[in-house]
Amino acid sequence: MRFFNTAGPVNCEDHYCLPPLQRWDLAEVLTLIDQKKYFVLHAPRQTGKTTSLLALMEYLNREGRYRCLYVNVEVGQFARADVAAAMRAILTELAANAARILRDPYPQSVAQELLAQAGPGAAFSQLLAAWAQHSPQPLILLIDEIDALIGDTLIAVLRQLRAGYPQRPAAFPQSVVLCGVRDVRDYRMRNPDGLDIITGGSAFNIKAVSLRLGNFTEADVATLYQQHTAETGQVFTPGVLELVWELTRGQPWLVNALAYEVTFNFPENRDRTRPITPEHIIAAKEALILRRETHLDQLADKLREPRVRQVIEAVLVSADAPQLLPEDDVQYVTDLGLIERKPSVQIANPIYQEIIPRTLTSTTQDMLTQHTVWYIGPDGRLQLDKLLGEFQQFFREHSEAWVERFDYKEAGPQLLLQAFLQRIVNGRGRIEREYGLGRKRTDLLVIWPVAGSKGVGSKEVTAAAYSLLPTPAVQRVVIELKLLRKSLAATLTEGLAQTWEYMDKCGAEEGHLVIFDRTPGKPWEEKLFRREETYQGRTLTVWGM
Repeated sequence: MRFFNTAGPVNCEDHYCLPPLQRWDLAEVLTLIDQKKYFVLHAPRQTGKTTSLLALMEYLNREGRYRCLYVNVEVGQFARADVAAAMRAILTELAANAARILRDPYPQSVAQELLAQAGPGAAFSQLLAAWAQHSPQPLILLIDEIDALIGDTLIAVLRQLRAGYPQRPAAFPQSVVLCGVRDVRDYRMRNPDGLDIITGGSAFNIKAVSLRLGNFTEADVATLYQQHTAETGQVFTPGVLELVWELTRGQPWLVNALAYEVTFNFPENRDRTRPITPEHIIAAKEALILRRETHLDQLADKLREPRVRQVIEAVLVSADAPQLLPEDDVQYVTDLGLIERKPSVQIANPIYQEIIPRTLTSTTQDMLTQHTVWYIGPDGRLQLDKLLGEFQQFFREHSEAWVERFDYKEAGPQLLLQAFLQRIVNGRGRIEREYGLGRKRTDLLVIWPVAGSKGVGSKEVTAAAYSLLPTPAVQRVVIELKLLRKSLAATLTEGLAQTWEYMDKCGAEEGHLVIFDRTPGKPWEEKLFRREETYQGRTLTVWGM
């Protein structure tokens, strides 16, 4: 039977799939090729770029007007600054693909000789020129993972393509597609002296257009999941598709990973008579995050880049001055798939929104000594007053040392509190987060199961979708985080309204407003307080830190 794919290109014989050529504007792509254009296809990792390129190659070769070849140049990454070694690997890969896919041995017959004669600075362009003249049809070259190449190797490839461009199509490929995570303008390479930056835009100024492969639509998600039901009879109950869309916003790997988790990795659901419920999707989401799947681990790795950190930190602290961020950096983080820009700059989907702060604080959580049982009352409810009071004292004594450990120091106080909370709720409850540029606060919703508790970490608890359980069985607590940017009175007025609004939206019965005061030199006695405030008939607890 077919299954949901989470690794490598999609093969529609093996995997549930959407027609790859329908995921982009095929008519536009074909027009660019007919017009002899060189262009870029980019999208975040594991969104279907390679699948789309392979489908395009098959389509063009089947049509017969062109001879099209796909080549992945990531094989040259290992050589780093050794351009000769990298170019040898790239030419070998290209020639092997031509022989295997097109049954054309010509590139293999001349590749090594050209490399020996022309050297790494010209062998790639000379091979393409010789092959184009030898080919009975115009050549189309699809170059994947182009931005995996490093430094001078990337410059060498781009400039050799640019050098041969005027000879197309008789003596060079008619059309070339560069494919990677980033647009070519974000290929940044240093000169050999290490001082000046060369951008991909200057090294490859023949680009006609940049195309971006988008996420699945809500209808696409439904179509993909329906294929599983059609082939196995296993149904997805009402609410599942809406929940998957809400959690993933159509990110293709996440859509497939959630489905694979619930239909293949959950042993009980291999019985195809068992329906898939929203509770299963919630449990699958948590399992993916805890396992740090490769896709999510790559995402976490990007958070260490200075350009990414500058943007994500502003989002984490809900900064209200997005215009101060460099446009190139915002677009770069968008291209990586970490944020979306409309209707405002925010993390791309709720799963990423949860995993980013959890990733940034994972070691902090491990080092904290607090235990869940300390904060559970006799009625099984989580005692947030006790928990936040303990954190307030912890923050006073240790915040400077702990915040200093974070790469994201501006967001340090919020991250430290989230690490403290995550340590307590892990394995039993969960935390939902909302934050973004211009929001001026971070919304946390703590969801804690009360009735029928089986104990921390039990399967019965962790497999439940807590927010979907009957209201009496679930404790919902809103914690609003704000930085003191104005006067305390103004911050209170704004924060109480925001806390009440989020409580009303979530159906929470308890609300806390935490105000972090980072005024240099201000005594702790002036920053620390706890008070009760009433807003719209609700009693809210305000914590100063």
